[in-house]
Amino acid sequence: MSSTRHITQEDLALYAIQALPPDENRQVQAHLDDCPECRAALAEVLADAALVCMSVEQQKLPEGARQRFQARIENTTQISRSVSARAETARVPEKPRASGLGWLGWVVAIAAIAVAAYLGNHNMRLQYQLHQDSVQITQLSAQAARAQELMDALTSPQAKQVTLTETKQAAQPTGHATYLPNRGALVFVANHLHPVAANKTYELWLIPANGKAPLPAGLFRPDASGNASVVLPPLPEGVEAKAFGVTVEDAQGSSTPTLPIIMSGQ
Repeated sequence: MSSTRHITQEDLALYAIQALPPDENRQVQAHLDDCPECRAALAEVLADAALVCMSVEQQKLPEGARQRFQARIENTTQISRSVSARAETARVPEKPRASGLGWLGWVVAIAAIAVAAYLGNHNMRLQYQLHQDSVQITQLSAQAARAQELMDALTSPQAKQVTLTETKQAAQPTGHATYLPNRGALVFVANHLHPVAANKTYELWLIPANGKAPLPAGLFRPDASGNASVVLPPLPEGVEAKAFGVTVEDAQGSSTPTLPIIMSGQ
C-alpha cells in the first residue's frame, strides 16, 4: 500500500475489527504510523461503532443462563484436563486447541455496526446537501417569479402609464407610474425630487376609481441626484386606479395621506 494513498473507509472498518488478511493488516498498520489523516479517520470509525453499540438496549439474561454457562466452563475444563493427560501418556505432541467459530458472529456484528455507521454518516451528508440545494432552488425560483412580475408590469398592454408632477411649485420634479390593476403590480420612478428632512419621507398613494380611501403604495427618499423608485409594493389585486399622488410624511409613513399632495397624476 502506497503511503501517499489514503485507506478507504471500508478497509478501516475491517482493520478496526481485525478482519483483514495478515499482509493487508500489516500494510494498513504501516500506513497508519505515517498518516495522521487516516489515524483520525480510524478514530471516527471506532467512535461511530462505540456509539452504535452503546445505543443498543441491554437485554436481561434468560433464566438459568448463568448457571448453564458456569457448568459448561467446568465441564470444558475437565474434558481438557483428561485430554491433556492422555496426550502426555501417549507422548503425542499437543496440537493448538481450536478456538471454535463463536468469534465469527461478533466479527460480523461489529463489521455490520461499523459499515452501518459509515453509511449513516454518508447519508446524513447527502441529506444536508440536498436540503441546501432545495433552499437555493427555492430562492432562485422566487427571484425569477419577481423578475417576471416586474417585466409584466412594465410591458403589459393593460398597464397604465401615469406621469406625476408637482401641483403648486415649478414642474421640475416628475414621477412616472406603471400600474397593472389585475395583478396589483406597480412600478414608480421619480426624478429631480427635492430632499426631505431626516425625519420625513415621501409616500406614494393609489387613489381607487371606486371612491374608496387612498391606498399607501410605498415609501421612498431621493438619492443625491433627486432620483427614487418604488418597485412592486404590496397592493391588492383588481383595484382600478383613478390617480396617483405623493405626500410628505413622517419617516415611518402614514395610513392616510397628509395634505398637501405635492405630486399627482391620473
